[in-house]
Amino acid sequence: MEHQPIVAELKGITKRFPGIVANDNISFQLRKGEIHALLGENGAGKSTLMNILFGLYQPDEGHIEINGEPVVIDGAGKAIELRIGMVHQHFKLVKPFTVAENIILGNEPTKGIEVDIKSANVRVRELSDQYGLKVDPRFRIEDITVGMQQRVEILKTLYRGADILIFDEPSAVLTVQEIDELMEILRALAREGKSIIIITHKLKEIMALADTCTVIRRGKVVGSVNVKESSERQLAELMVGRSVNFQVNKEKSKPGKAILELSGLTVQGEHGKAVVEDVTFQIRAGEIFGIAGVDGNGQTQLVEAITGMRKANSGSIKVNGKELFGASVRNVTEAGVSHIPEDRHKHGLVLDFTVSENMVLNNYYKEPYSRTGILNYKAIDDNASKLAQQFDVRMSSIHTEARQLSGGNQQKAIIARELTRDPELIIAVQPTRGLDVGAIEFVHKQLVEARNAGKAVLLVSFELEELYGLSDRLAVIYEGRIMGQMEADEKNEEQIGLMMAGNVMGDAQRHTV
Repeated sequence: MEHQPIVAELKGITKRFPGIVANDNISFQLRKGEIHALLGENGAGKSTLMNILFGLYQPDEGHIEINGEPVVIDGAGKAIELRIGMVHQHFKLVKPFTVAENIILGNEPTKGIEVDIKSANVRVRELSDQYGLKVDPRFRIEDITVGMQQRVEILKTLYRGADILIFDEPSAVLTVQEIDELMEILRALAREGKSIIIITHKLKEIMALADTCTVIRRGKVVGSVNVKESSERQLAELMVGRSVNFQVNKEKSKPGKAILELSGLTVQGEHGKAVVEDVTFQIRAGEIFGIAGVDGNGQTQLVEAITGMRKANSGSIKVNGKELFGASVRNVTEAGVSHIPEDRHKHGLVLDFTVSENMVLNNYYKEPYSRTGILNYKAIDDNASKLAQQFDVRMSSIHTEARQLSGGNQQKAIIARELTRDPELIIAVQPTRGLDVGAIEFVHKQLVEARNAGKAVLLVSFELEELYGLSDRLAVIYEGRIMGQMEADEKNEEQIGLMMAGNVMGDAQRHTV
């Protein structure tokens, strides 16, 4: 790559926000046809730097050169003019519109005074075919998968002529198969001469995809490496500043009495079809029970039924022998259940509340946080300061709004709140989604410590390695039904794969004999 011309260069970029230096004198080069990974912990300053290149923020110091020419990128419009495109982590699409309508939005081809949707469809299809994106321009956004929506965002940047493409955590919301397909698409774009920056903290993806990796730690560049000459371990150490243990250290579990007992639990979906069907299992004190399965097979509805967020249709949900079928969220919480939810924005935090307020969302009405109906803000703030320190939640102040935190620090705030309530049962859904390796190691350690302290843990994850590393027992769910259960040390990956595709355990075992 070194002989290729530099297409974008950031020189001495510094960006400050109240109480924090997000980027501290950062320099960065991108070459033509290169896939360049920008790696760093949650809150290291990666997204800030790329938002500066895309014109969403202005640097306090430093400047940018595109194709050797100094430029001022004072907005996204200017970035697009300079042939820079950005695919954000949270897509910016209009759901009721078609693929083509979204792609041409704000840049519509016209025929007389009318929008020429026919020529737009043709152009979108041409681009889709050229880069192997396989997108039908006539489909509505609300009817296509998340992975397909991401391809629409990619097409949008290509339609506007982008030569430099920035991807912010592109695989965070994708299934394993969609991630493989995305990698192929990115390689195809690079072969066509596009220059790509990927903001990520997934080391496996960097090793499989990137040519170069620049590592940022706490707002400063700590190194740029040629990926072929590096390793996951070296990148992890550069990122967090210490050696990282990829293995989960845990002794064999010593399970006690049953804490959670589900019997014949059935939940109907929007169209009357059962999305959770006759689910029966129990989780004992001092064990982690993992649920594996492809996203969308009833995991969400199962957890919502247990936590009181969704009404189940039949069956029994007992915690410590107490029947919680039909109980409210507060009743479930009061029964000793903690919940690390799948969607941290929708169900984990109130984004407009401060970090301090978010840390007491489920016990603000109790002593010492409330006396005779009046909130005791000193106790609330003291609690937040203690938890932020204990769980390494990084922010400018405990009075910062939750929406200002990076995704990883939002997740750590939720985990801090949920694990320190002394629960009997911890329900952790995708607890490390969007976290860097250092934070993942920390969260895994917290869950194992909770289990060692006699808590029951229900772990729902789409990351099989995480389930294998943490679980003492494992179940597989497919279309709302449990296909089989096994001790974690008896696991057979091929058998689990077959169960995830809909084979019940006996059938899966026959396939693998």
